[in-house]
Amino acid sequence: MGEPGTIDWESTHAAVWRRHRGVLRGIRRLDPVQWESLKGIDRQRQALGRNTERFLAGEPSNNALLWGSRGTGKSSLIKALLNRYRDQGLRMIEVDKDDLVNLPEIVDDLCDLRFRFVIFCDDLSFDAGESGYKALKSVLEGSLELPPENVRVYATSNRRHLMPEFMADNLQSQVRDGELHPAEAIEEQVSLADRFGLQLSFYPFPQDIYLQAVDALFPEIRNRAALHQEAIRFATAKGVRNGRTAQQFYRQFAGTFS
Repeated sequence: MGEPGTIDWESTHAAVWRRHRGVLRGIRRLDPVQWESLKGIDRQRQALGRNTERFLAGEPSNNALLWGSRGTGKSSLIKALLNRYRDQGLRMIEVDKDDLVNLPEIVDDLCDLRFRFVIFCDDLSFDAGESGYKALKSVLEGSLELPPENVRVYATSNRRHLMPEFMADNLQSQVRDGELHPAEAIEEQVSLADRFGLQLSFYPFPQDIYLQAVDALFPEIRNRAALHQEAIRFATAKGVRNGRTAQQFYRQFAGTFS
């Protein structure tokens, strides 16, 4: 672990944990995605913004799990959050799932600082038999020592419960005295996700929301009918309508329409 103070948090807004060196490395080129540019996720944006504002104000706030379909803006929303609130003291540290075992040591170096830190775990999920989630549990709710009040965990995942769910687990559940008692494997799966007090779901876009996202990327285009026709054809070929598809459509066709 690097010595405390390695990162100058006054001028550095985000860092990433480098496991082989055991240090935090400051991020010099942040993703510029802006809060207002994210389309089709107004409900999720408002909820996460409200929770973060409470966190920055020192009020009760939750760890957050953003789960659901791929490419629907989960990671972009967290990145935009940093751009929106960094001038209010928000700082962010990205930790890969495989490095969660180091999470308690990372957090130890943050608890006495004046900034508010979001630990960002992108694409978080665990396979059967993995034990890295145990370190995450201790940071989410503490053990003998309370979790630091200036640290929250914001994670994204395609899995609602973060862990795989098998038919065999459900078959081991029992009904006793008219009450369902889930199998121990199911209890273990659900217990981790339950530690995220704020859970936000994301789904593929309906066509009108997808086209709004496309329009936002092509603000100067006059021939909307041709633009929309090509955007729909592109999404159909991809098999999904979401913010990522809109971005990919823009990268491929920017400068084509007038």
